[in-house]
Amino acid sequence: MVTKVRVGDAVFGDDDLVLIAGPCVIESEESCIRHAVKLAEIARCAAIPFIFKSSFDKANRTSYQSFRGPGLDEGLSILARVKREAGVGILTDIHEAAQARPAAEVVDILQIPAFLSRQTDLIHEAAATGRAINIKKGQFLAPWDMKPAIGKVESAGNRRILLTERGATFGYNNLVTDPRSLVVMRELGYPVIFDATHSVQLPGGAGDRSGGQRQFVAPLARAAVAVGVDGVFMEVHEDPDHALSDAATSFPLGELSELISNLQRIRQAAQTRGSSLTR
Repeated sequence: MVTKVRVGDAVFGDDDLVLIAGPCVIESEESCIRHAVKLAEIARCAAIPFIFKSSFDKANRTSYQSFRGPGLDEGLSILARVKREAGVGILTDIHEAAQARPAAEVVDILQIPAFLSRQTDLIHEAAATGRAINIKKGQFLAPWDMKPAIGKVESAGNRRILLTERGATFGYNNLVTDPRSLVVMRELGYPVIFDATHSVQLPGGAGDRSGGQRQFVAPLARAAVAVGVDGVFMEVHEDPDHALSDAATSFPLGELSELISNLQRIRQAAQTRGSSLTR
């Protein structure tokens, strides 16, 4: 039995697939709002519950010179405006325990980055805010290793937990996705999200930045939905090749509607056949 997690109009662990999408990082206030409005309209037309995602700081960039975002204060101000003007739920990631409470005043889901998925103080402080917590499984962890992370959130009295698969380290500069991980993590009792764009990343593969294989985003998303995930996480950009972060893996905004339609049909078919792990 999976604990349902409600975030606004979206319910993770219910019949509907939930979409989490947006640019990797806040590039500017205008860009962030523009993307959010377009994504909200796409989601509305597709009748899919939607959470907007963007980061105020990318603290784990490969190079010190890489663009990181506007920072905590300006970034949260921009996300607050996005929430008002686009009328969407917001997810953003935090990297330090001190960021949890300020971020929780604005956003609906606090995300624990994969590299920080074992950081006890960070997870506990985020959980103590009462916001929904999305923990990305570290690339270095087995799916069953997420059980202690769940316990850290529950110890703060919070059961609004989401678990996200984003690939596992496989040799140098490569990640692989094991569909068994999606099943194993969901058996831990909470909704599971598949991160379709980070799963095709090649960490550090371009020397001073991460590379990626964007052509595999859609196939892996379709496979994950067939297995039966509760949501799909995607970094989406109107001009992916010129995105200021994760350009190699960001999915084109113009192709999103078609992919969502495909994913919804796959989910319906999986549920009808009783093969989905959500049943």
